[in-house]
Amino acid sequence: MAGMPSGTLRRTVAAAAAALGLLLSACTAGDEDEGSGATASGTAPSTSTGTASAPSGTGEPEPSASATPAVAPAASRVSIPGLIGREYDGRGLQLRQVLARTGDYVRHAATYRSDGLRISGVMNIPRGRGPFPVLVLLHGYIDPAYYVTGQGLMREQDYLAREGYAVLHIDYRNHAGSDDDPTAERRLRLGYTADTINAVLAVKRSGIARLDGDRVGLLGRSMGGGVTYNALVTRPGLVKAAVVFAPVSSRTADNFNRWIRDDRSGLAGQITRRHGTPQGNPRFWREVSPRPYFDRVTEPVLIHHGTSDDSCPIRWTRASYAALQEAGADARLFVYDGEEHAFGPQWPLSMRRTVRFLDRAMAA
Repeated sequence: MAGMPSGTLRRTVAAAAAALGLLLSACTAGDEDEGSGATASGTAPSTSTGTASAPSGTGEPEPSASATPAVAPAASRVSIPGLIGREYDGRGLQLRQVLARTGDYVRHAATYRSDGLRISGVMNIPRGRGPFPVLVLLHGYIDPAYYVTGQGLMREQDYLAREGYAVLHIDYRNHAGSDDDPTAERRLRLGYTADTINAVLAVKRSGIARLDGDRVGLLGRSMGGGVTYNALVTRPGLVKAAVVFAPVSSRTADNFNRWIRDDRSGLAGQITRRHGTPQGNPRFWREVSPRPYFDRVTEPVLIHHGTSDDSCPIRWTRASYAALQEAGADARLFVYDGEEHAFGPQWPLSMRRTVRFLDRAMAA
């Protein structure tokens, strides 16, 4: 999951990498068993306005509620307050060439505008008159040099469209046909959060009759789960609900230490020279994490995570879930015994639960 430089390389290898991309993004799901080791945690009703603080398992102290960073107006800051304080310009959603047709939906290439950038993606729209509820899908890390449009969450794209959801899978800036942002990596990919918020706004402003702009949700996997958390705390009320699969930590220092600090020393040096290390400048790393802002979450959140995940350890999700509960968020966690990061045998069960959750949330 550690980032790699984007740029022109990906455009020279995209065609040759398409097959590789499919292997990276899609895992074969086996037959499911309704009782196959998955356990559900309860739901915490949204009643409290306090700020969450939960142990992360890293040995570094968590901020108390009184230490929660204030929301600052400096929209240019690399921080969650910076995301909160800025304006968003999501617009110009366009359905372009038809990529595929099935008996249940039509798959289109799609583009929209975010921060003045052109962001590419794909959109599956169910057959029929609609209007259909919309899900914006946020993929996990795939090296941008090899990423091809629509890659990631391919099983989910198909499944959800067959269940009657219009699905917009976005590529993020620096990916596939999206415009480049050379600052994205050293700004800790917070631009991906802007691309997500702008995608929702572009759907709402599109005027496409078969899309229900009043019923929009988010679904993110791995890195995309972290982007989902960021979007929820940045713009409360933007969507109706959110689902995350095997998310990264809601404490950004964990992700930095796991994938960047040692594996990408050049990028790590750029970040720490500008912002300090997690130990040396804890305020910055607190403000760039969604967890201290979980009291801003107003939408129901469903989390899926497997106990055998060796990429994003389940202790991260247990800490995020505890923090969401402490903050009073309406959150539910399903734990899948033996499932790995990509999900295999219990993926169909997780998707049935996802659709039931979204059907209820979108109807509210």
